[in-house]
Order: sequence, then structure tokens, then C-alpha cells
Amino acid sequence: MKAREAKHGTVKITAAPHVRTADSTTRIMWSVVLSLLPVVGASIWIFGPSALLVLVASIAGCLLTERLFGERGNSLADGSAMITGLLLGLCLPAGFPLWMAFLGGVFGIGFGKIVFGGLGQNIFNPALLGRAFLQAAFPVAITTWPVRSADWWALRGDNFALPFMSPGASDAITGATPLGNVKFGDDPVITPLFDLFLGNISGSLGETSALLILLGGIYLAIRGHLNWHIPVSILVSVFAFSGLFYLLGLSPFSPGFMLFSGGLMLGAWYMATDMVTSPVTNSGCWIFGVSIGLLVVIIRIWGGLPEGVMYAILLMNALVPFINRATQPRKFGSASDKSEPAAEKGS
Repeated sequence: MKAREAKHGTVKITAAPHVRTADSTTRIMWSVVLSLLPVVGASIWIFGPSALLVLVASIAGCLLTERLFGERGNSLADGSAMITGLLLGLCLPAGFPLWMAFLGGVFGIGFGKIVFGGLGQNIFNPALLGRAFLQAAFPVAITTWPVRSADWWALRGDNFALPFMSPGASDAITGATPLGNVKFGDDPVITPLFDLFLGNISGSLGETSALLILLGGIYLAIRGHLNWHIPVSILVSVFAFSGLFYLLGLSPFSPGFMLFSGGLMLGAWYMATDMVTSPVTNSGCWIFGVSIGLLVVIIRIWGGLPEGVMYAILLMNALVPFINRATQPRKFGSASDKSEPAAEKGS
């Protein structure tokens, strides 16, 4: 026996599961960051240094809060705070004051992640929770959309406005987003789908290019870092419901316009697919995605805001525990008919 142990080594008995993979939380998180770099580059190319400043401010708020109040050890190295900061920054306009972006990062990590117990325990997507806080606290600043300028180096708004002070005069030219222009504009102009697809429009930093977001999402799906059922169900349901309402004359938005405008692509591929705040079963993912798509269409058509992606995802985040419970697969070895054991006992 001793000779066998010396030859083959000591047998280690551990609890299940025993399946191992090369992927880890850190590897997955940094893959997501890598896939977002082209989108970040496009936003900086379109909106200039203001885009970079807003992204840096939101990331700094997330990283500092994670460092001060997060779990001890390698909580910064896993990349989750970096992703939250990137996604939050991509939800903001280029001219957004930096102190507000920083505060949004603090709120997103502090109240969207840490208060729930840290990574893997949060109910809501932290980046969207930070965006919802900024929407409620600073509605004017977060809906001021600078347009692309011929002077790339010029700031696009009040990036350096002092905290809690009225912003100074800005020379930036602002305009409505394509969604807002169609819904609330006095003389609405439908933005061409080609411009929406490439992102040469006013809006948040993450509305720069649906093409680059789509490519990044497909890359993550191929790597197995997101469940493709979620973005596909969201996009298909948005196209189907918006097409139905458009044909019935209830909506001014065509299905193609609905798909490529606003933050739908970013939300479908990067927000709704958060592993912690999305369902664990494929059937649950379909329910989750279709519900988000329907809510987005309803809010965009009949809501008081032109965009509904953020609220649709946050609402469905709250329902994920119920979806998981309702779509749990039958336990292995359990009887499908509860009356069978009783019948066997009677016989």
C-alpha cells in the first residue's frame, strides 16, 4: 500500500463538482473588457477627448469604491469593477460632468454590488443601477447630447463643471438622439439605418456603433462567455413587437430603427447577459429576453422617456429569482407523476 502511494501519489477526496475548465471569473471578465475596446475607441474617435474623460471618471469611481469597500484580496484584479465602469461610461453623453460620472461609479459599485455581498451576490446590474441613479439625480445633464464636432480636440460639454454648481456656458452644439427626435421632435427626421448601424449620431458613448457591439457580442458568445439565447430573444422580440405595432399604426418606429437606435445593442449583448443577474436555464433566458424586448417596445412607444432599455433590464433583473424557480429542470431520478409511487405501494 505504501509503495502504491509513493508511486501514484496521495489520493485527494474533494466535493463535487469535479469538472474543470481553463476559464475563470478573471479570464471571462477581462475578455469582456477586451471585446469593449473597439466600442471605446469608436466613441473617442467620434466624440473626442470628452469621451475618454467620461470613461476614465466612471471607471475611477468604480475602482476606488471597490478598493475601499470591496472584498479583501484580488477584488480589483478580477476585472468586474472595470467592466462596470466601462459600461456605465458608455451609457453617458460625452459632455457629462466628470464628478457626476465618478459619483455614478461609486453608487453603482457601492449600492449595486457591495451592499449585496460582493461579486456574484448582486440582484441588479451595477452599471445600470448607477445609470438609473444619475438619471434620477441629474436628468438635465444626462439628457444633453453633444453632436460630432469638426474640432476633435474641443470638449463636448461641461466636463469640468464644479460639483453641485450650475454649469458654465458651453459652446458645444447639442442635439436630440434619433429616438428622441422621432418621439418628441416638432419636425421628426428618421435617421438612416446605415448611420445608426455605424454610429455617426448623437447620443451616449455606447451608441457609437451597433456593428462593433454586435461583433464584440458574437466574439463573447463564441467563447462561451455569454448565453446567446438572451440577446437573440431580446432582438427578435423587439423586431417582432415593434413590427406588429408599426403595421397597426400604433408606433412611429420601424422595426429596423428600433433595433439599431438607442442603447438596445449595448443592453442586449452586455447588460442583460450579466451572468449574475440573468437566469440560469435556457428556457428562463428566453422568458427573460422576450420580456425585456416587450418592455423596451412599450416604454419607447408609450412611455414618458424615449428610451426603455435600462428600466426593462432592471425590472427583469428583479424577477430573475422567480424565473429560475419556475424553470428549474426536474431532478434526476424523480418521478414525473407524483401518483406513481402511491400506485406502486397499493399494488
